[in-house]
Amino acid sequence: MNLNNKFTALQLAIINNQAALYTCACPVHISLQIINLRKLFDYQQACMALPSDSSVDIQVHQRIAEVAKQAHQLMEQCLDEVLDLEGWDREKLEMPTGIRTRIDKI
Repeated sequence: MNLNNKFTALQLAIINNQAALYTCACPVHISLQIINLRKLFDYQQACMALPSDSSVDIQVHQRIAEVAKQAHQLMEQCLDEVLDLEGWDREKLEMPTGIRTRIDKI
């Protein structure tokens, strides 16, 4: 089982960096959840790769991985839609000028 990533780790880092510069943090909250879901999924994959005599252990890790994958897909779709709604530059992954407010001005 694999995750089909819509966003690369670098793209998520760029989105997160935008939140560090400006006050719009909604995309970064979504991005952080995507990153955490990837970690959860990878952890479950590693657990399933370990030898186990218990079919319950395998079922537990498979179930968690399946749900993490579903949640990951939903959150990536959500981030994609939010970036479109807000009008982000999709090539540079820059927040649009109209919603930028520098943190140092607040």
